[in-house]
Amino acid sequence: MIRILHRLPLLILLSGLAALMMLIPASYASATGHPAIARNFFYASLLILVFCGLIGLATIANPRPQRSRAMLLTMMGVFGFLPLLLALPFAESLPDTGYLNAWWEMVSSLTTTGASLYSADLLPLPLHLWRAMTGWMGGFFILVAAVAILAPLRVGGFEIMSSPYGRQEYLQKLPLSADPRRQVSHLSDPAYETRQSDAGARLTRAALAVGPLYLTLTLALWVGLLLLGDPSFLALTRAMGTLSTSGISPVIGPPGEVSGKAGEMLVFVFLIPALSRRFWPGGGELRATENLREDPELRMAILLVVLVATILFLRHFLGAIEIEDAEPDALVLRDLGNGLSALWGVTFNALSYLTTTGWNSVDWQGARAWSGLTAPGLILAGLAMMGGGIATTAGGVKLLRVYALARHGQREMERIIHPSSVSGGGRIARRLRREGAYLSFIFFMLFAMSIAGVVALVSIHAIEFETATILSIAALTNTGPLAGAIPLTPTFEGSAGIASAPWEGWSGLPSFTKGVLAGAMILGRIETLAVLALFSPEFWRR
Repeated sequence: MIRILHRLPLLILLSGLAALMMLIPASYASATGHPAIARNFFYASLLILVFCGLIGLATIANPRPQRSRAMLLTMMGVFGFLPLLLALPFAESLPDTGYLNAWWEMVSSLTTTGASLYSADLLPLPLHLWRAMTGWMGGFFILVAAVAILAPLRVGGFEIMSSPYGRQEYLQKLPLSADPRRQVSHLSDPAYETRQSDAGARLTRAALAVGPLYLTLTLALWVGLLLLGDPSFLALTRAMGTLSTSGISPVIGPPGEVSGKAGEMLVFVFLIPALSRRFWPGGGELRATENLREDPELRMAILLVVLVATILFLRHFLGAIEIEDAEPDALVLRDLGNGLSALWGVTFNALSYLTTTGWNSVDWQGARAWSGLTAPGLILAGLAMMGGGIATTAGGVKLLRVYALARHGQREMERIIHPSSVSGGGRIARRLRREGAYLSFIFFMLFAMSIAGVVALVSIHAIEFETATILSIAALTNTGPLAGAIPLTPTFEGSAGIASAPWEGWSGLPSFTKGVLAGAMILGRIETLAVLALFSPEFWRR
């Protein structure tokens, strides 16, 4: 049976898996009194299974080897074609929304962007469950595809730590010129030799390695939130939205209002795996050190979170002092409690947007009211642009690239003062400062050009420049809730039906703009360098 599945195209296998997953919201809709929605998901599941069966029978007799470069094209097809199937029951359950809007919603969920065209209080719970499940499946797919597809092609961030000797150089010395090059036997190595060395086998191995841990962490967070008081459905969607960094929520406002700070602290802990690949199986070549405390991505994340929290807290603190000057009888203990709440609110939001999740703390609005200052949305946008760890579910530029540029800048400052100095740190540190910084700068420029291009396309219609910029950044960094953190001027040129929420920045956009932003979500999820690899002549060369 496993051999037969290996002979099927990846897109067919994923489509069949998505069809089977549709039975879960169908069962939930039937149990919660939504028979029409249950039928829509059940019939869509049967239709897609029949479609996949027919295509599978037509292709299994003449299988073709799945090359890594062809798998990159398939990866783009997953984010572009699979939402067409995922949108079938969604569009049928909301007849007035239109198929384009349903497809856009599924693209947003599958790319873990989490932007929504609909108001949370107007959307039925089974559709919220389907959105959360789609985002959860998208996060799992990117964890698997990172080591099985992107790593062999040396894109998606793996190019920074790519070693010409295929070895962990922080543990072994470089060989002499006459010695043969040896290879590292870890999962993400492109020359990982087993009995099945094709791309499909790598995907299977990666899925079997990542899947149990991904599911276990989701269940653990779900149970933890249940124990802290969250309703079962809210706890489940929060757990899936946290592990996949999609930020999909079935409620309006902060999702942690029930469990409070205790629930947010638990979510805070489960956001940490989005900061480094070392918390997930595979991707061993991305480890610059074996010591967890010296991991560059984690150190950079801690620095950014502490720096942003300190700056925002000082802003809040100074603003509160100005307000309290007019109230000399205010209690010091009350001010101290407000200050600690504000500090926690900005710390949670800093990590949330750094991992491109977009959860808002229950103390975020209180911190703004306490200080009398407006929301620092541009700082949150900057955190989202930096992003989380390479080969994780987070989007953005990624922390390792930011770290490489920072170390290169530090080294250039040292050379200005001491031109003849020799920098230490080992081979890995030198590679990050040289080749790593060079490749990181190229990616950063491509990312900036992508933002400029998307903003130009979005601005074709009558959309204000600030709104177009924030929407473009939110799409390219896969941080959909970012649009709700910054006051935007809504547009009302389009609608997604009676359940839409055009005042939140997404639903009121015209169809052309939605298509551009959907493409930006896919581009941000796969990354620009990987997309450019498709236009390389070597890609199409046999």
